[in-house]
Amino acid sequence: MRIGVFASGRGSNLHAIINSINKGELDCRIEFVLSNNSRSGALEIARSHQIPAIHLSEKNFSSETFEDSLLQVLKMYKPELIVLAGYMKLIPKIVVDKYAKKIVNIHPALLPKYGGKNMYGLNIHKEVFESKEIYSGVTVHIVNSEYDKGRILYQEKVDLANCKSPEEIAEKVLKVEHLVYPKVLQMISEKKIKLN
Repeated sequence: MRIGVFASGRGSNLHAIINSINKGELDCRIEFVLSNNSRSGALEIARSHQIPAIHLSEKNFSSETFEDSLLQVLKMYKPELIVLAGYMKLIPKIVVDKYAKKIVNIHPALLPKYGGKNMYGLNIHKEVFESKEIYSGVTVHIVNSEYDKGRILYQEKVDLANCKSPEEIAEKVLKVEHLVYPKVLQMISEKKIKLN
């Protein structure tokens, strides 16, 4: 399965995906990595693995030309699946419509709780911590034009016993993300999880 990975940050989920491919556990080929952040660790990881690394930020375009440029990248590389791995921007509606049910995201909480605008990074784990939840988890879902509202494909619970801060929750959940995302992508590749 040919995938394109979108990431904004340090790229730890991208790294987990590459490791799984290299170990033969994930039957995917990463066609490109795209980031809105020119300093993203994900772009560095891509370059170090000879994967095309593309910086594309709305800040450098009007909205129409940004969308056109994004569609051009996708047309050029022809991914079968777009994989959001810590991508902090809402995917433009025109792209979501054109690639309907072909975009997935991983979210570091058990949706529908702790999802939506501004629910990313430590913000999520602070909310979970302050709500005194005993469990958090990870959710892999289809992307639509609203933050974290697409159909849920897979969830895994994370026991928060012994977590004494939002940072400890973040660390524990991230380790599970690294195990879950490659596993779910392989299940999609094998059609064990159907996107339609």
